[in-house]
Amino acid sequence: MNIRKWISLIDLQARMSLKSEASKLYLSYLWWVFEPLLFVGVYYVVFQFLLARGQENFVLFLMCGKLPYLWLSKSITMASNSLLMNKGLIAAADLPKIIFPYISIQEVLYKQWIVFLLLFIIATYYGSYPDPIWFWLIPLVITNYVFLLCLSLIAAMLVTYVQDFRILINMGLLFLMFASGIFWDVHDIQSEYWRNFVMTANPLAFIIDAYRLIIIDNVLYDTKHLFYLFIIFSTGTLIAHKLFAKLNYSLTRQVLQS
Repeated sequence: MNIRKWISLIDLQARMSLKSEASKLYLSYLWWVFEPLLFVGVYYVVFQFLLARGQENFVLFLMCGKLPYLWLSKSITMASNSLLMNKGLIAAADLPKIIFPYISIQEVLYKQWIVFLLLFIIATYYGSYPDPIWFWLIPLVITNYVFLLCLSLIAAMLVTYVQDFRILINMGLLFLMFASGIFWDVHDIQSEYWRNFVMTANPLAFIIDAYRLIIIDNVLYDTKHLFYLFIIFSTGTLIAHKLFAKLNYSLTRQVLQS
């Protein structure tokens, strides 16, 4: 299968899946907007009113943290189950198995563009108007995508062979939710050593902080750090592609035996 047909198939399957999902809901595609808003709203009530831990522009602060996390967590969760959920199709057609996690990732990506548009509208409402420095969001979003792509492909392979990994992945995503500065500012860490450690050891913490620096503060993030992340996760993605190609028939047997 050439690249053009490969991309066309992924796009078609993703759009069909989204239409099927929307047709089962009363609010249809509106849930693409309402769901992230509800997530942010719940955390806003808890941290702003119940815990009194909020700050100026706290809604925008939360959205810059929660929306990239939702993109990551939904992509990984859906991709990790993608092969097992398509057992019938895998049995009927000899397709490259890597297509299935890509379809799941593409579904989430379609929703994410709407979410980012919503984020920019909210940012404008709070006085953070588009600025030339916002062009630096482009390499940030690309690196964000490569990051979740690498983790999603690895998760898809692991869960296909050992379904127990699904539990570990969910626990890992829960840990990331609390350890990545979604509800708190990583710059509040007093120790410079531990602040740098968190930013280095947890790519999501750096990515979330980079979104906030650009959108809220109009300050450029550490471009060298972002470049290193892009190289690391691009390499990881290429390795995952090689593994999928090498294990194509093994993955087929594993899915059919599950």
